[in-house]
Amino acid sequence: MHSRILLYLDTVARCGSIRKAGEQLNVASTAINRRILALEEELGTQLFQRLPRKLVLTAAGELLVAHARETMKAMTHTRRLIEETRGLHRGELTIAAMAGPTSALLPMALADLRRTHGNVRVHVKMLGLHELMRAVHEGDADLGIGFDLPRETGLNVLASRAAQLGAVMSINHPLAYQESVGLKDCDAWPLVVGDSTMAIRPHLEALYARLGATLLPTIETNSIELMCKMAMSDEAITFLTPLDIITELHTRKLKYLPFRDTGLRPQHLALVAHARNTNPLVPLLVDRIESLLSDLG
Repeated sequence: MHSRILLYLDTVARCGSIRKAGEQLNVASTAINRRILALEEELGTQLFQRLPRKLVLTAAGELLVAHARETMKAMTHTRRLIEETRGLHRGELTIAAMAGPTSALLPMALADLRRTHGNVRVHVKMLGLHELMRAVHEGDADLGIGFDLPRETGLNVLASRAAQLGAVMSINHPLAYQESVGLKDCDAWPLVVGDSTMAIRPHLEALYARLGATLLPTIETNSIELMCKMAMSDEAITFLTPLDIITELHTRKLKYLPFRDTGLRPQHLALVAHARNTNPLVPLLVDRIESLLSDLG
């Protein structure tokens, strides 16, 4: 009932600027400013501290913005319930995902979901570990999908699967004929490696440290797409799990080789949701992802 002013408050708080909020909402900044000033007058207190370069929430503003966000989330949930009672078979699903699952697994599952639920609107956010967990915790995402997600109070693990890190290279690479590979073999070639923001990196560094070796990458990146393209177009080697390169394995563009070096802890792909999340589309998508994982072995 007060959705416009609640949206204005939330957006200004996130942007730290009325002008930026106006650009994001496609609303005149003067109109947003008038509504906020009127609300401050009504409440008898400032909601924002107006600094030279940004707006910062006051204590009262923090309380009101928290209320605004909870109200908007509750309204979104209520709209879903109303649509269900009207038999529209529509809905919205917001997913926070790491780069690996979005490369093939998630597109395949979403394509399957759309075959039976064509009116569903899906939002996919590409996030790092901490941002992903925060989005699920705060209700900004219905489902989180990523590797090595920490177990936290209030979140339920809906599905998980272990995946072993290995060497990935072109199907025509001189090492591709082997059934497994050692790190020393890989070090003789240019290495394209996930950077410190990726879940892959701690596993790789632990393996190098255990063997007393030094990781010397040619390229560091947080893009799995770039890692795959470099491996396909060059004699470079990258390090990924089979779940990161489902399509490339199927089309025989890349070869995955497990490490001969033993003792490497596997990565774990997990699907998590808040314990209070009641979006009926979540279990539908989780079922499809679990089915794909089973098919992949």
